[in-house]
Amino acid sequence: MLKFLFYHARQDELVAVKEWMTQHSDVQVDTNEVPLNEETVELAKGYDGIVIQQHGAISSPKIYQRLHEFGIKQITLRITGYEIIDFKLAAENQLVVTNVPAYSPRSVSELVLADVMYLIRHLGITHERENRHDFTWNGLEANEIHNLTVGIIGAGKIGSAVARIFKALGSTVIAADPIHRPELGDTLTYTDHETVYRTADIVTMHTPLTDETNHMIDAKVFKMMKPTAFLINASRGPVVVAQDLVDALKNHEIAGAGIDTIEGDNQLVSQDWSSRDDFNNPQLDELLKMPNVSVSPHIGFYTDDAVSNMVSIALNDVLTIVNGGVSRHQVTE
Repeated sequence: MLKFLFYHARQDELVAVKEWMTQHSDVQVDTNEVPLNEETVELAKGYDGIVIQQHGAISSPKIYQRLHEFGIKQITLRITGYEIIDFKLAAENQLVVTNVPAYSPRSVSELVLADVMYLIRHLGITHERENRHDFTWNGLEANEIHNLTVGIIGAGKIGSAVARIFKALGSTVIAADPIHRPELGDTLTYTDHETVYRTADIVTMHTPLTDETNHMIDAKVFKMMKPTAFLINASRGPVVVAQDLVDALKNHEIAGAGIDTIEGDNQLVSQDWSSRDDFNNPQLDELLKMPNVSVSPHIGFYTDDAVSNMVSIALNDVLTIVNGGVSRHQVTE
């Protein structure tokens, strides 16, 4: 019987793990609650494959060397982002890396829609006033979504789902992406990045984190945007310079933001900091106080369908590779 080790399992994933095992009676999947690091790599001894999800980087050569020594052929991530992997070390130790590129594009796109509606209807500002028993209307007149232009940076699987939702609501949708997909011809119009920044009422980010996209939204970009525009980031935190975002909001260079991820949140998300005194993300602290900002703790993916898909796709990839096949989800640097 094959044995897989499922690192850093959350309670909500265990049902999907058990369901997958009922469909694969020749595979035993064991779970633990720890991330993969220099110490916990030893837990992989005796297993045929591993599945991981974590925010901390896997940078130690020892981890890759030990996995290779244990006879493991892959590192399978049950998330989309793979910047935590050192691909040079993986290649040196004959480890194939896979991710889950499309667990449920609708999960993220629906959060984007929720953020946009929250922002354009000024609900944060409304709630702040109501908490002071101020029920006046001044400044709360909203735009209707079908009159707005939505600009998408990165129209891949998730960006395409975002485009379709806003097109269905009557918005004009434009996108900047090096790949022009013919199937989106009736949904959006491709253009360049600067045109998106200058003309969109909503700029929504859906790019992977690479050297090219790191800090791509900075003070220069915010100065291009309309003062009535909103920025949405449900991709990777470092694509937006956090301090530049705070400054742009304070200087009224943009009207508001929906932030599901921010620089430094890999040390924060899925943890309770309410009783601790070592919270250290000053930009996030400032954003949380702004009524024209919607902040969520990197939960764009977090729906029942998405969790189930992430688990099953990842385990299927491990099984494919262990059995000598090639996963279509293999990624390289």
